[in-house]
Amino acid sequence: MRIVYVLTSLGIGGAERQVLALADRMAKRGHAVTLLVLRPRLAEECATKLDVVHLDMRKSFFSSLRALLRARRFVLQFEPDIVHSHSFHANVFARLFKMLMPGLTLISTIHNVHEGGRMRMLAYRLTDSMSARTTAVSTAAAERFIQLKAVPRSKCLVLTNGIDAVEFSPDAGRRAAMRSAMGVGEEFVWLAAGRVVPAKDYPNLLRAFAQVRAAQPGAQLWIAGSGDPGDRKQYGVFAVERGLVQQARWLGLRRDMPALLDAADGFVLASAWEGMPLAVGEAMAMAKPVVATDVGGVRELVSDAGEVVAAGIPNALAAAMLDLMSCSDDEQRRRGDRGRARIETEFSMDRRADQWEGLYESLTPRR
Repeated sequence: MRIVYVLTSLGIGGAERQVLALADRMAKRGHAVTLLVLRPRLAEECATKLDVVHLDMRKSFFSSLRALLRARRFVLQFEPDIVHSHSFHANVFARLFKMLMPGLTLISTIHNVHEGGRMRMLAYRLTDSMSARTTAVSTAAAERFIQLKAVPRSKCLVLTNGIDAVEFSPDAGRRAAMRSAMGVGEEFVWLAAGRVVPAKDYPNLLRAFAQVRAAQPGAQLWIAGSGDPGDRKQYGVFAVERGLVQQARWLGLRRDMPALLDAADGFVLASAWEGMPLAVGEAMAMAKPVVATDVGGVRELVSDAGEVVAAGIPNALAAAMLDLMSCSDDEQRRRGDRGRARIETEFSMDRRADQWEGLYESLTPRR
């Protein structure tokens, strides 16, 4: 098959990494794969060896029109069997250029329970006929969009994220090396990951960790992700909670997440909303016990392999973190092993690629 994946950008986020992992699997299976990216190149973006076409689209009518015409020229030349778009901007863009090329077979994927307000949901509704299927990364995301009438139930399918359990596999030597490099001895290290954005609700995490530190003064919290927590224009609440911010080690954007996960003793997610967070699945694959808020598809992912608490309640998050820290080493190991086993049996990237390939084939007209 000839497959085009449409993304808004190649920024280093969970959705982008998931799409690249899927696209890479499809290329290795012998399919012809190209990435069509709406935005210009970013200073920091996911690395890939796949063919990439940047449309250099900006926020203006004429720029959008030029991008549509350029996409049309590319698609006419490439002649894809499947066009698979991801998240709001790319989904709507792909539907618009399908209007110019009615013969395309288009799949849209929703990566979050929250992709915007009423106008965006209306845009989804009005362009729905352009998409052969709309998939969601979690049942929670699918049900929300169906409830909002952005997607009809008859056309909506849940295909959860996949995790590469080979890339994300525990390594005792790597753990020791990273802990040494970070200057950590026997302290319990919590790791959180994600950009400094409201969805991640870092204030909730920082308030919870303040309680953890009060009970366990040696505990550490590492946060890996782009963004400046002290920038009031970006996320003003951090500027108010300076004392809490300073209790965490802000690592910035990192490209060595398996090593950081190895070095950590537990993974924590404090998000206010999610689709199905890739970082949680990666932590589970690394056999790290997980504490996470009950948002989006988190419960579907974690099940009984971790602790899930209500969102936005620091006391609940802190209590779950302290509960894990109080467990014996053997119990912590058992919890981590349950998480890895769940990823291997239910969320492996190869299994998910099989399902995507099957869906593509079912929608591809015979040539």
